[in-house]
Amino acid sequence: MVSKKSRSEVRVNKHRKLRNRFSGTAERPRLAVFRSNNHMYAQIIDDTVGKTLVSASTLQKEVKAELEKTNNVDAAAYLGTVIAKKAIEAGITTVVFDRGGFIYQGKIKALADAAREAGLEF
Repeated sequence: MVSKKSRSEVRVNKHRKLRNRFSGTAERPRLAVFRSNNHMYAQIIDDTVGKTLVSASTLQKEVKAELEKTNNVDAAAYLGTVIAKKAIEAGITTVVFDRGGFIYQGKIKALADAAREAGLEF
């Protein structure tokens, strides 16, 4: 009998392969996205020193107050604008997008598009 890998195992393996292809630098940090069943998290990371420069999530009070639900496409789009605004305030304009092994559609795409519209380049 063939055993099937769980979706989370498949996602982790995809993410590992993606991370071998790129990493964040001081000039162009990495925008890492994680999506759980209830929330979304976004971080801008400088991998050369292993430091998170900017972060935002749907768990934060100021973000959660603006949202009706924290796990839909609208919440992802709002989180994209929030992370982009924080990044621009910190002096970051270009990033490398790390989708975290998730398929580029739905919430991940909404976050990326909103971040681009708010001024981040990737």
